Order: sequence, then structure tokens, then C-alpha cells
Amino acid sequence: MDPVNLKSLSRPELERFILESGEKRFRADQIWSWMYAKCCTRFEEMTDISRTFRTRLESLASLGRLKLVEKTVSPHQTAQKYLWELEDGLRIESVTIRESDRRTFCISSQVGCRLDCAFCATGGMGFYRNLGTAEIVQQVLEMQAASGERPTNLVVMGMGEPFLNYDAVIKALSILNDCDGFALGHRKITISTAGIVPVIDRFTAEAHPFKLAVSLNAGTDSLRSELMPVNRKYPIHSLLDAVRRYTRNRRKRVTFEYVVLAGVNHSDDDARRIRSLLHDIPCKVNLIAYNTTNHRYTSPDPEDVERFAELIRPLSAPVTLRLSRGEDISAACGQLAVKQSSAGSARTDRSRSRSP
Repeated sequence: MDPVNLKSLSRPELERFILESGEKRFRADQIWSWMYAKCCTRFEEMTDISRTFRTRLESLASLGRLKLVEKTVSPHQTAQKYLWELEDGLRIESVTIRESDRRTFCISSQVGCRLDCAFCATGGMGFYRNLGTAEIVQQVLEMQAASGERPTNLVVMGMGEPFLNYDAVIKALSILNDCDGFALGHRKITISTAGIVPVIDRFTAEAHPFKLAVSLNAGTDSLRSELMPVNRKYPIHSLLDAVRRYTRNRRKRVTFEYVVLAGVNHSDDDARRIRSLLHDIPCKVNLIAYNTTNHRYTSPDPEDVERFAELIRPLSAPVTLRLSRGEDISAACGQLAVKQSSAGSARTDRSRSRSP
């Protein structure tokens, strides 16, 4: 039997594992603290556990690691991009962003993405597979170790669509949120979705505490479907109805992310439509200037983004311009993409898909 990666286990699952191993329940608390509060990487570091049990753990379980292939730092030290290799040879990227006293970790939930958004480099990779809970958690632990800094904020908006890997994402975030472990507050954790309506409703019903962000990017179904093919299955009215159910039932505000593409989605009419669509939804709007990843779209002039923001601001909601970080190292929004090794690609060609 293969060793169990302990970072794939929830706290109750870890307790069951320990009891089934013939140890007392409190050992699970000790191991949990070592993994997430002290961030140890080897069983031999767990010095308050008997040497005999540590030796048994070496054969029964693992703590998992990601292999750091490359770390790229932006010239102004505002962003760091990490390329990780997984155990099966596939690769993912994640990013740390520094801004004043904030340290935001942006992590991936899938290898590639099947949604194929027109402006996003990740979609051009195709889809390989979902990440496991341990692989999601481990990104945060490895990034903290590599950067020497603890995150103040965590966003699941790297490679992949989190709500198409819902169970693993929620489990990973719950592990990172646990107050006796990594203890990152739920108000500092955001999940960003392209708009998978049934999963938004599930997220609402299950009352998870994490923040919700939704990529909107257009005010008409025709344009949004061009930019985001998922809109053909879950059009704007369906998406916004799900968001209204979320804000009503959870009594929380949602964030709408809006990538501004030069000459495409920032006209006076676009602003009017956005105001009309969002006027009754407790929300805030983040405008993000597009970072060029292909030749279909280009970055807007800063003045055009400012003007678009002013046109939206009659909306009774905060409208912010999110400064782009990491575009000089291809680490900004929509720029994450990895060319997989030929061996990894050969193993996964049959599982690739771009359909929502």
C-alpha cells in the first residue's frame, strides 16, 4: 500500500488515521501542529513524538513536497513566480505579490484549465488534471518557505477553475484556515470563479466562510461568451441570480473581477450595462488592466481604465483599479501557463479537455 500523504487529510481524517495506527488521538493534534503551525517537512523533526512512532510513520505516511523548478523575481521585488513540478512530472505555477504590508499568495487549483477563456494563457494549455488537496496546501507552505514571508492574503485564482475542483479546494482552504494549524483567517481567503452556477449555489448552501470573487468581464452575453465560453452554459442572468442568492443567504458582499481589454469592453455603453446589471447586488468591482498574453487582445491605456472606472462609479459599490503586479515576469492575471514536458504530456493527452 502506498504511503498516505498526511496533507491530503482533514483533521478528523488524520485522527482516524492515527487511531487506526494504534496510537492515541492526541498524536493527531501534535502532527497537525508540526505540519501547519511549525511547517516541518520531515517526521524526524517531530521531537515530541516517540522515535518508534516516527519510524512507523516513515513507512505508513508521507508529508509531501513540491519540487521547485524555477523561481522568478520581478525587478522591483513586487512579485515572485514559482514553477513547481508535481510527483507525476506535470508542472504548475503560483505567485506571491508584495504590496505595502500585504503579501498575497495566488495559488493554482488545476493543471491547465478546460474553460479556454480567450484572454487567459492557462486556457491555451488545455486541461490535464485537478490538483489534489495536498498539492493545493503544499503550494502555500512551499511559497512561505521559499519567500521567507507568511501570507496576509490567499487567492485561488492561479491556474485552473477552482469550482471545477470544488471538494479538493474547499478541503485545502479549510486545512489552511484551521486555528490550530496554519491559521490563516477566512476573511483573508478568496476563491475566484468564472461562474459555475451550480457550484456557486452549493458554496452558498454549505455556508463556507471564504470570500467569493466572480470574473464578469462583459455586460452582454454575446461579448462574454466570446471572451468566456462558459457563459454559453451559464449566461449572465443565471450567474447574477446565483450571486444574488449568495449575497442574500450569506449576507456577504461579492467581488466582481473585470479584465479591461483595449477597445473591447470599456465603452460608455459597457459601463452603463455594468451599472444596470449590478445595481442591486452588494458587491465591489475590481478593474484589472489586461496584460498581453496573445495577439488577439492588447493592454488598455491607463487613462481609458481610469475613465471606465469613473463611468461605473455611480454604482453604489466600491470600484477599484487593481494595480498589475508581475506582468514583467508573466506572473500577472491571465498570464500563468506552463509547457509540460513531453513525458508528462504523453501521460495525459487523453485526459485533456476544453469543454466547460
